[in-house]
Amino acid sequence: MRTVVSCGRLIFAALAIHATLASAELWGYVDDGGIAHFATHRVDERYQLFFRGPTSLDAPDTRAPAPRGSLEQTALYRRVIDHPNLRRFAWLIERNAKSHSLDPALVKAVIAVESAFEPDAVSAKGALGLMQIIPATAARYGLAEQRNRTIAQQLLDPPTNVRIGVRYLRDLLDLFGDDLGLALAAYNAGEESVRQSGNRIPPFPETREYVALVRQFQALYRPPDATSPSVSHPHLELRSTRDSRPPNLRTP
Repeated sequence: MRTVVSCGRLIFAALAIHATLASAELWGYVDDGGIAHFATHRVDERYQLFFRGPTSLDAPDTRAPAPRGSLEQTALYRRVIDHPNLRRFAWLIERNAKSHSLDPALVKAVIAVESAFEPDAVSAKGALGLMQIIPATAARYGLAEQRNRTIAQQLLDPPTNVRIGVRYLRDLLDLFGDDLGLALAAYNAGEESVRQSGNRIPPFPETREYVALVRQFQALYRPPDATSPSVSHPHLELRSTRDSRPPNLRTP
């Protein structure tokens, strides 16, 4: 199993942490080892702008079109958009997102930041799979030990992992009144951390950067003509329905 840092690899080795999140941009570079690094600002001269999105923490409800233009021609942009596992798991993401009334672009963004689309990703804190679910959370959603497979092993199965991760994200949105920033902060740092911060994004640099990165990757993955996070795709036939949820959610 592949080991990743606790805040996710995102097709890169580490997040660049920055406390002030005023930029609605994605910057990055590829190091000599072929690993891409991303941040919401230009950390140093190695970072090049490859996407300018329509949202940020300072303007979370902005819906202006993203001025992609020539940025779409950059190697980093193509690397993120054309990642083979993004295509491989597109059907799985679409099906689960739509069954829980979530924007598929949001689910893609969370997976990108959490695991870089690596289904065997394992963090130092024991979070597993595409959406980096811990076994305790999976157990609350009904995943049980099997004779020949532990909960951890089952979480490395993409359909199982995405199903639980999407349900948990939906629950967090419901818990925090559909406030995406708070839901993402809770996904990263735990809902109790959000509550203790007065139902605000906790003042942790990693969490603030995480929220900003997911927002920006959501903007990147959203179709250019999409006017709403819940834009539908009529050609998809969705057979699953919203499952009931446990009363207690994950704690940090």
